Order: sequence, then structure tokens, then C-alpha cells
Amino acid sequence: MDRRESIKSLVLGSLIGGLALESCVTDTAEEITTKVWNYQYGRTPKEKEVDEKILADQFFTKAELATITTLGHLVLPPNENGSILDAGVPEFIEFMAKDYPNFQEPIRGGLMALNHESNVRFEKVFNSITEKQQKSMLDEIAFPIPELSGSEQPQPIQFFSLIKNLIMTGYFTSAIGIKELGYLGNTPNVWDGVPQDVLDEHGLAYDSDWLAKCVDQDKRNDIALWDEKGNLIS
Repeated sequence: MDRRESIKSLVLGSLIGGLALESCVTDTAEEITTKVWNYQYGRTPKEKEVDEKILADQFFTKAELATITTLGHLVLPPNENGSILDAGVPEFIEFMAKDYPNFQEPIRGGLMALNHESNVRFEKVFNSITEKQQKSMLDEIAFPIPELSGSEQPQPIQFFSLIKNLIMTGYFTSAIGIKELGYLGNTPNVWDGVPQDVLDEHGLAYDSDWLAKCVDQDKRNDIALWDEKGNLIS
């Protein structure tokens, strides 16, 4: 199982509903708002009011969104299904940072620290160094230190863990990501009755008339009809 498949397996186990947005990192707050409301995802009036307040402002700068996009491509490289841009991941993270303000300082601080370290090592900001150099930096903060609890982890590790989780959540709860997972949601199955060996074990059997009426998949969408005495007609 490759890295992307491993991530898919983890996400599928805890799949949650998300937004499927369609804008790019250069969009303004107004453009993002328009595209969000073009997608009817069902909100109460109160929820819509909160969303409109959130979407009215822009939190991340274009430079920050560009770095978030770069991180997204490094965590989940584009494949035949699409990319984190197609899934609207930068917009998702922008939304989440405004919807849950506790994300703001860790993400913005983490991006600043990433650029500072990149400047120290390579005399360029993170987005201007090579992919090999970017990966070399991320490799150092990709895994938590086993003997430390979550809150005890160094800030760079905490930051990268948070941004990875947001990237994966944003992608795998988008239309593209859900399609890649092969997730079908709740779908009707086919029930053809209690297995014969179980019936035999308990000395039971279906009435042949009822079996024909109740376990006929060709009639699964038909509405049952009953007479006045409660007898099943068909």
C-alpha cells in the first residue's frame, strides 16, 4: 500500500461531510463567497448567517495561501483524479481558519517559521526553494517525537500535523476526494431472507406465499397492500 492509499484508508474510516468548492488561490473573498453559495449544501438560516459573516473577510494573504497550496501538493501530489486545487483545499483551510479562530495563530505562525527556517538554510522563502529542499525541511517535522505528548511536541511538528490534517480533510471530503475513495454513502442493499441453515437450526421455515410476496427483489420498490383485517395482499 503506497502513501496516498494509506492516507485514503485513514480518512475513509472517519469520513465527514465537507464543502466542495471550485475556486483557486488567487480568488478574492467576494469571488470565493459567490462560488460557495453556488454550491447548495443545505444550511439553516442561522448557519447561513454565520457563514456569510465568515466569508465576508479574508484571513490569509495571497502569499500564505500560495504556501498552503505548495504544502498541499507536497502532502497530496496531483494524480489522475485531480489536485488539491481542484478540490478547493486552500479555500477550505481559509474557511476553517475563520470558522475556528484557534487555528489562526498556529497556522500563520507555522508558515512564518517555515519561511524563516527556509531563509536561514537557503536564503529564500519556502515557496522559492526547490521541491527537494522543501521535502528535506518537511521530513524533519513530519513525525511526532514518540516520548512526547501532543502538546509537548515542538511547534513545527504541531504545525505540520495540523496542516496535514486540514489538507487531507479538505481533499477527501470534496467531490473529487470522495470519488477517489470510492465512498458511496448509504446505499440500499438486497435482502433475500434469513439463510436456510439458520432457519433449519431453529426449526423454522418461510411460508411460501409470504416468501413470494416479501422477498422478491423485482418488487422491492412496490408499496405493500393490506386488507381491512391486516392481511398482506401483495
